[in-house]
Amino acid sequence: MRASRISGCLVLTLVALGLSEPAQGQASLEYAVKAAYLTKFAPFIDWPDGVFANPGVPVTICILGNDPFGATLDKAAASGSGSGRPIVIRRLALNDAADGCQIVFTGDANAGLDELRGKPVVTVTDSTVPVHGIISFVMQDNHVRFDIDDAGAETSGLRISSKLLGLAHSVSRRSRP
Repeated sequence: MRASRISGCLVLTLVALGLSEPAQGQASLEYAVKAAYLTKFAPFIDWPDGVFANPGVPVTICILGNDPFGATLDKAAASGSGSGRPIVIRRLALNDAADGCQIVFTGDANAGLDELRGKPVVTVTDSTVPVHGIISFVMQDNHVRFDIDDAGAETSGLRISSKLLGLAHSVSRRSRP
């Protein structure tokens, strides 16, 4: 039931962004879907206490390096909220620190995600990046899917909802106590 609601929200977001037409091109549709996913992940992630100063602080999604989304991500962020919080988009150069980011996306192989390991940041990578993030987009039969490294999320102090884990293409499970 929840999976169909997420899928429905994704379709509505794409329609609202004006990307339901196939004439937009495969690449732009791919990144429109990825943009919608990025803005829909937050409600399914629990960050450790202290990451947000108060309930009104926005979820900050940072794009590290090349930005394949352009205005599409800004539109997706404006149309939804993360965990009842507003969503803010920041674009960072590869050498910029990702301080204050709760979600960091990169499609750049030289992004250097090592400095974010163990920090309460959801790293999201594109399928072209050899080092995968906690969430990694993958293309399967011309559909955007994602893999989740739940063990990596655990190391970073993050808890990902079983609902989101259930939608993943594959999951690297966290260790059992």
